[in-house]
Amino acid sequence: MSQALVLAVDVGGTNIRAAIINASGTILDEKRIQADLSQQDISEHEILSILSQFLLDILQTSEAIQAIGIGFPGFFMQDSGVIAASPNLPKLIHFPLAEKLTHMLGIPVKAQNDALCAAIGEHRFGAGQGKSSLLHITLGTGIGGGLILNHTPYTGETGMAMEFGHICVDYHPNARRCGCGNDGCVEAYASATSIADRYAEKTHIHCNTQEIFQSAMDGEIHAIEILAESGTYLGKAIAEAIKLLDIHTVTISGGVVGAWQFLYPHMLTSLNQHLIPPLKEHIHILPSSLGDHAGILGAASIAFEGIN
Repeated sequence: MSQALVLAVDVGGTNIRAAIINASGTILDEKRIQADLSQQDISEHEILSILSQFLLDILQTSEAIQAIGIGFPGFFMQDSGVIAASPNLPKLIHFPLAEKLTHMLGIPVKAQNDALCAAIGEHRFGAGQGKSSLLHITLGTGIGGGLILNHTPYTGETGMAMEFGHICVDYHPNARRCGCGNDGCVEAYASATSIADRYAEKTHIHCNTQEIFQSAMDGEIHAIEILAESGTYLGKAIAEAIKLLDIHTVTISGGVVGAWQFLYPHMLTSLNQHLIPPLKEHIHILPSSLGDHAGILGAASIAFEGIN
């Protein structure tokens, strides 16, 4: 299988990336399309249509592609490729994504939670190499989490372990509502969507997170304050996860990592405030060494598992 290739796909809220990858994790070709999959009313049919059209075009470029691996935002039922639900895509209920695409594309497809794919990629190829266990967090349109436990991806009894974005960090009556329907989740405070929303509420200026990061670089006080608050909430959520798992390495990927210099100091302070004493100062939080390729490489890994 050394000459076999797979097509790895990372589905985000605003774009879809796909790459042809060999067994050693080398990316041979990569393509990206803009697609707003964060629309609350998007249907199963529309998602399948967007994905299949994009992937068919790539499949026609190489006969060596033997399988497809997809990282997709949602709660997956273990390794079945079935999405039980997706907080930001409410029409996806018990959606057999992998089975549907296998039938449409005529090639084996494996699908898993996007953050777990990123954890797999970071553990095998990135900053988590050599670690027996790893907590990986994705900071993008939403917030996800993936867990590697004793060198093995951990999905939980029903596939919904480490939904990091839905750890509660605010128990006040006016806590922000999350896309999952609960109040006070860290995703409602530190995702790209929530950062942009909170900035607009404070300044009445609507802009994307990259513009907010630049404003912080320029010394704009509201941008700095919101990013500092996001880091604080992230640190609190990480502490809650670490107290349960006793894992000492945390890696973080996604577009919000671009604001690392504003997030990290507050994240670290908050982490150590909320940890129990024996764990304080012993947890390493690292930005991904793979940039935005962690999810792609993890998706490639699960695709190769299907053909080996």
